[in-house]
Amino acid sequence: MNLKRVLTTTTAIALSAAICSPAFATNGYFTHGTGTKNKGMAGAGLATPEDSISIANNPAAALVGVGHLDVGAAVFSPLRSYTSSASLANGNGGAFTIGPNDIDSDRNFFVIPHVAYGWELSPESAIGVAFYGRGGMNTKWQGGNASFDPDGPAGPAPVMTLNGTFGGGKAGVDLSQAFLDVAYARKVSDQVALGISLVGVIQSFEAYGVSTFAGFTETFVAPILTTGIPGSPTNLSDNGHEFSTGFGGKVGIQADLSESFSFAAMYQSKIGMSELDTYADLFAENGGFDIPANAKIGVTFRTSDTMKISLDAEHIWYSDIDSVGNAFANLFTCPSANGFATNFASGCLGGSTGAGFGWDDMTVYKIGAEWNTGTDWTWRAGYSHGSQPIPETEVLFNILAPAVVEDHIAGGFTKKNPNGSEWNFAFMYAFTGDQSGINPFDPTQTIEIEMYQYEFELSYSWRF
Repeated sequence: MNLKRVLTTTTAIALSAAICSPAFATNGYFTHGTGTKNKGMAGAGLATPEDSISIANNPAAALVGVGHLDVGAAVFSPLRSYTSSASLANGNGGAFTIGPNDIDSDRNFFVIPHVAYGWELSPESAIGVAFYGRGGMNTKWQGGNASFDPDGPAGPAPVMTLNGTFGGGKAGVDLSQAFLDVAYARKVSDQVALGISLVGVIQSFEAYGVSTFAGFTETFVAPILTTGIPGSPTNLSDNGHEFSTGFGGKVGIQADLSESFSFAAMYQSKIGMSELDTYADLFAENGGFDIPANAKIGVTFRTSDTMKISLDAEHIWYSDIDSVGNAFANLFTCPSANGFATNFASGCLGGSTGAGFGWDDMTVYKIGAEWNTGTDWTWRAGYSHGSQPIPETEVLFNILAPAVVEDHIAGGFTKKNPNGSEWNFAFMYAFTGDQSGINPFDPTQTIEIEMYQYEFELSYSWRF
């Protein structure tokens, strides 16, 4: 295998993923799995790695991927919608009323590539490289309207009704993330391998249609507290795509303790990302959008020569990321949101404790099966469940990121070719999830967000 050709090909695909691939949400804004075989079991199978892309799930799998080049792509379709009920306030009395609207998000099909390769260093050690996409906030809300009183309940101006979900025109967000894992694994015994990865990330973010929140930003409020003159929040909305980068790490273990039982575990650190400067007035900590830590554990039972059963669990620490985990209620500590009853701006949008999406941590449980029906065919199926991370108090802001699915079913197969290569296919369907809650700016109104999704993935593997 020509190493230069491999590196050139994988780098080109990775750059395409970083620049062009939209992010997609299955478990919050993490995917239900990584790699076609893993996805065919709904993300189960950490303890039974079979290809080079497996290092994305566990760096200790680098030994398994030696001499394998995996290239694949998924077609992902999330179907998102929201409804807002009729209101008794309709923008009067200081209320900010959404609609009533009943809207489906546009832009429902995305292509997500991946590529990976592994090299042997010695019979006991190997390295691997994997590029893949992950993430999950992408919406495009066309139409609808919002109503509010621009000078408050005591002012003379009439209620205004503006176009768009939040009154700022077409609304939505677009998050893209591309990951590069460089993994090293080494056997410490005949049964146990340990691995470590350096994880590099590039992400792109865009938000639009949320300019009506300008008066609740730290940039707007902080100067009022000192000079009486409001600031100008130019880094809130409609600024196009902004890129940020960051690095983190993974550690993992792969233990094949007997012919019938394997165990694996992985921990990925929180990945500190550079600030999204052109959205410093939207995200807490002046544009901070780090990637949360996550951990996985899995066991596989080989019940016969042709059958494997895998049980896995994954935990994601969304609440540790301020821009994701901070409660939207923090906004009501912002002076402009409480009639200047407080004199600190840290809870305003963009502040150190600024309002976020209010996501809870998420734990996902997975079960998968793999069985051989002959020398050339392997079949897979799986199911996963995790309680979605959005509380009922956080629905308003999560119109932008309605990641409310909880249950996935998946299936797939591998067809081996006589030359040692193989085709892999996986399908996933996520059942409809929804969450409803009161509009905190209009307590007479209820908002419901809803999503279901499906995905097809095809990959090809060469063995050299």
